[in-house]
Amino acid sequence: MKQHNGMRPQDIVILLKIVSFGQDPWRQKDIANALSMSQSEVSEALARSSLTGLIDERKHNVQRKALDEFLAHGLQYVFPARPGAMVRGMPTAHSAPPLRDLLQENGEAYVWPYDVGESRGQSIEPLYRTVPQAASGDERLYRLLALADALRAGRARERDLARRKLKEILFP
Repeated sequence: MKQHNGMRPQDIVILLKIVSFGQDPWRQKDIANALSMSQSEVSEALARSSLTGLIDERKHNVQRKALDEFLAHGLQYVFPARPGAMVRGMPTAHSAPPLRDLLQENGEAYVWPYDVGESRGQSIEPLYRTVPQAASGDERLYRLLALADALRAGRARERDLARRKLKEILFP
């Protein structure tokens, strides 16, 4: 195994993809295909996540309590997101479900830059370059990634609502 040099943003995407599978069985190949990543990227991410305690030693079961704590208290510091230029894209953070349904329009929309997106808003750099494509075909993953972006880029109220929604998903 390669030397551990810290978490990478795609590690979070992979962990959230595993959560999105629910009780359905999965293989590393399934994650790689769904996220348009190489199997080696997935394998290395799972190894890093195992070292940090975010997935079990078998690299199959997400340690949901640890992931919840990291997302709630560390994500915004390790992988911050700052709104950028106005672009066409796919809604994220408070502009995407489920937060969009809970909040009245509060300022500018946030979007992942995405050529086939139908919304305009301030760009938020996704955790991994293929996030918009992966999320467009997987509603559960989309919700998880949008909530993670609310933690990365949102204001206090948005982050609080995102934490609550994530807990509902992580601990059904």
